[in-house]
Amino acid sequence: MNVNPAPLALSEPAPRSLAGAQGVLVGLSKAELAEVMTALGEKPFRAKQVWHWIYHRGATSFGEMTDLGKELRAKLENNYTVGRPAIAREQTSTDRTRKWLMAFADGQKAETVFIPEEDRGAVCISSQVGCTLTCRFCHTGTQRLVRNLTAGEIVGQFMVARDSYGEWPTPTDERRMLSNIVMMGMGEPLYNFENVAKALKIIMADDGIALGKRRITLSTSGVVPEIRRCGAELGVNLAISLHAPDDDTRTAIMPINKKYPLKELMAACREYPGLNNARRITFEYVMLKGINDTLQHARALVKLVAGIPAKFNLIPFNPWPGSAYECSDEATVNAFSDALYSAGYTATVRTPRGRDILAACGQLRTDSERLSAKEQRLRDEQERKIAEDAWQEKEAAL
Repeated sequence: MNVNPAPLALSEPAPRSLAGAQGVLVGLSKAELAEVMTALGEKPFRAKQVWHWIYHRGATSFGEMTDLGKELRAKLENNYTVGRPAIAREQTSTDRTRKWLMAFADGQKAETVFIPEEDRGAVCISSQVGCTLTCRFCHTGTQRLVRNLTAGEIVGQFMVARDSYGEWPTPTDERRMLSNIVMMGMGEPLYNFENVAKALKIIMADDGIALGKRRITLSTSGVVPEIRRCGAELGVNLAISLHAPDDDTRTAIMPINKKYPLKELMAACREYPGLNNARRITFEYVMLKGINDTLQHARALVKLVAGIPAKFNLIPFNPWPGSAYECSDEATVNAFSDALYSAGYTATVRTPRGRDILAACGQLRTDSERLSAKEQRLRDEQERKIAEDAWQEKEAAL
């Protein structure tokens, strides 16, 4: 079973939209945006103005960028789009959880969820269409990996969520409803590290979306080499999808454990920079009836994480159509939590959110499928034809 795909071999979306020959600005770094301005015959400082409009003001069109000259706005309009994922479907749960099915330029889709609290909330963002890890208890794992999301598609999910709540321009921390990001949606973020890192750096830039690294949590199933890289390059909060305290149990429900067993995973956790009692690793633990929920499992868990500043997030299993597992009963979950508390660890039992719209942990899935080689060739030919026609139309207009 392949639990360590080569990300570079994945099909990436074409750099130009199916809607035409225009490039997309969302997802470009500051340096890349400056290169765009230079290519258009403009001074590089114009990039700062465009960046401000896109990431601070939330502009969706160049016409809104009123401090840019008409000539520059026309050049941008002719060659680029600002870029947002389209919303294929939006659902709001009875508990106010909101889920969007995001549609990208190549027709693929991923899901994004906003989990509100009283005066704040977290946006759960996807990093891939589908997933390669096949964790047995996760609905997303039943959908094979289609492709990585680009940096723009990752940033764009948060921007669409802000659009939905009218949270532009970028508010101060005290006034934010969308106050946190959790990279816990579809896919394994560390198998798409380059795009995830680029997106998070854009999100963290203090002259744009300006969400600090302490408000971002990246969840991984345990891609050990990239955990170290994540700590060195991003320094965001780390969450580990653990779900078992021993290799036999974990391998049975999470095949990635064959490649990166618990000894290696715990070593990477101990080395994660900046850990202390105020900044701990979150170990996520889905409660599966009769699989990983006994007091013996809880005691083994305490021994496993000894010496790591840690807290636990106990997740009642969220059922999905065809799932083979059941959630541990309430008394068992509470006893498990009490055992961890008694050992000196915070062990919060997560309240399931958005179950009625399949927006809870482990329930995300779309109908996107990876294209066959023939289908991909046909799509590539369609894109080339669309781009050629668009340029011919522009040349004819000139």
